[in-house]
Amino acid sequence: MFAHFMRGAALVLSFSTLANAAELTTFSGPVTVEETPETVISFDVGALDTLTALGVGVAGITQPMLVPALSELDDGSRANIGTLFEPDFEQVFALKPDLIIAGPRTRDQIDALSKIAPTVDLSPFSEDIEKVVATQTRELGALFGKEDEAAARIEHLHTSLEELRGLTEGAGKGLVVMTNGPKLSVFGPGSRFGWVHETLGVEPLMNDLEEQTHGEAVSFEFLHEANPDWLIVFDRTRATHGDGPKAEETLDNELVTQTTAWQKGQVIYVHPADFYIATTGVRSLQDTVDQFITAFEGTE
Repeated sequence: MFAHFMRGAALVLSFSTLANAAELTTFSGPVTVEETPETVISFDVGALDTLTALGVGVAGITQPMLVPALSELDDGSRANIGTLFEPDFEQVFALKPDLIIAGPRTRDQIDALSKIAPTVDLSPFSEDIEKVVATQTRELGALFGKEDEAAARIEHLHTSLEELRGLTEGAGKGLVVMTNGPKLSVFGPGSRFGWVHETLGVEPLMNDLEEQTHGEAVSFEFLHEANPDWLIVFDRTRATHGDGPKAEETLDNELVTQTTAWQKGQVIYVHPADFYIATTGVRSLQDTVDQFITAFEGTE
């Protein structure tokens, strides 16, 4: 599932910096931050994407920087705080952060990070990605005094989603496909990428796919027989800077090229890092929506 719901008692975090109280909706429940944190680091790339879009700086970034749109942050002026999965605790401690933002890939490290500084888990708290992104953008905007910037981003995203849903309605059935080198997996409604159907409005080709973290493994024959009107493809190898054939090379075979999606030019190669790594960032989701709008506007 895109998110599993957990709720706990509200927590209160306090900092000896500029006052700007705000409540953050975290994975485990609401957290009240009484004052604006001055030194922030984020292991959640979606949150980092949103902070950057709002003009909020961070003291350190994870390495490698997997999202091209955030490559400007990798200019040597910010500390290397480790990977998305393994924090560099010594470096994190040295930065003396006021707030640490964790996410799905860092959840196992939250207890250890919390011993260094107040830590919040901004993993998705709902399966409704628009709700998650809008809420996090609004709340981070309030925390850092960027309310106007946040409101503009949220309004633009909402308007774009309404436009996209108007385009996807009746435009045919789609299937989300992940390539990982030569391997294929597919995702349907209720999966971590179910929001393609539930929020973007792409009609699902099938509703009975297994809900696994990396999708249901399938063959080229499966894609040929399923014959989707739209193929929504993301390249995990490219997103994670791995080695192996690109998605375009993997899918360019005699079985896939016979599908309706391929024949009509209705194959969307989404920006993999935005789609897979920075999924819940406000800039990232906006760019993904814009890419879908461009694709669906081009249909008859």
